[in-house]
Amino acid sequence: MKVKIEIDCEPAEARAFLGLPNVEPLNDHMVAEMQRRMDENIAAMQPDELMKTWTSFGLQAQDHFRRLMESATKS
Repeated sequence: MKVKIEIDCEPAEARAFLGLPNVEPLNDHMVAEMQRRMDENIAAMQPDELMKTWTSFGLQAQDHFRRLMESATKS
């Protein structure tokens, strides 16, 4: 036997019916805080420094991988 119940309601109505707290104000505050922090960090970033960091890591990783492959072929 199958029983299918379809309930048409808004999320706020479902939360109230189930007795769950309304976390919308907390969510709005968290999103606003995250946006504020992202804006602060984006303003502090300098693209040329970021590229230097990423490039140096990439070159080191390539060199390490090359040495790993060379040692594997010598065995």
